[in-house]
Amino acid sequence: MAFDKNSNQFTFIFATVLVVVVGSLLAVTYLALKPAYDENVRREKMQNILASLKVEVDRDAAPAKYAELITETALVDGAGKELEGDAFSLDVLKQYKDWKAGVVKDEELKYPVYKATLDGQTLFVLPLVGTGLWGPIWGYVSIKDDGRTIFGSTFDHKGETPGLGAEISTPIFEQPFEGKTIADETGAFKGITVYKGGTQTADPHGVDGISGGTITSQGVDEMLKRLLAIYDKYLKTQLVAVPVTTGPAILGTDSLSLDSMSITVDTTHTASLNNR
Repeated sequence: MAFDKNSNQFTFIFATVLVVVVGSLLAVTYLALKPAYDENVRREKMQNILASLKVEVDRDAAPAKYAELITETALVDGAGKELEGDAFSLDVLKQYKDWKAGVVKDEELKYPVYKATLDGQTLFVLPLVGTGLWGPIWGYVSIKDDGRTIFGSTFDHKGETPGLGAEISTPIFEQPFEGKTIADETGAFKGITVYKGGTQTADPHGVDGISGGTITSQGVDEMLKRLLAIYDKYLKTQLVAVPVTTGPAILGTDSLSLDSMSITVDTTHTASLNNR
């Protein structure tokens, strides 16, 4: 059956066949390339985790270095309690989008933690995700084993303005986080405040924002306060208790035992008191 190439019927059939063929080719190409794409995403994630530890490696070297430095992973809930599950496979950006859309409730949120050993010290790497001016922003912050001091950080974005909000992914913004603390000396949570750009703050719990990137800086500020408050609960459970030291031994010779605790009595001093 011949079709009139100038007819609407021919145009419709031709367009349909073209869409089916092109769509099929794209689907086959996607399926063929997806394993490589997923592997690149996995390695880039490892690179970002390592970058927060101030370890820079290329994508090919990331898996080996990650396996060397990351000793444990954990998932925690909003109360800082550990959950079962694979921390690395959790897509925190997707979870964040679902939470913003109301698909995921607060109590359903999970937070990954990566524990690293670097140069003999234990570090906790904490993933962060939030919203900038034009889209998602994210990052990783590493915390020392005191549970409060920032060791390193790295941030990135999907589409912030070059020269303005996009500067959050540059050393000029990331390096000032080093040495800042998320809690005070008593352990009370303070978080990290991102101040208006150009203030050059000396606040131990704050950093300077990006000049001209106010909304992006505010997004980082919100992201840090929201997530570090949750991670702080977990970090407090990981702190090693400081051993209680006893004072100098009391002089004397007699010793009494009470409920398995040894109590030393200064008999000389006691006798002198009784004679008064």
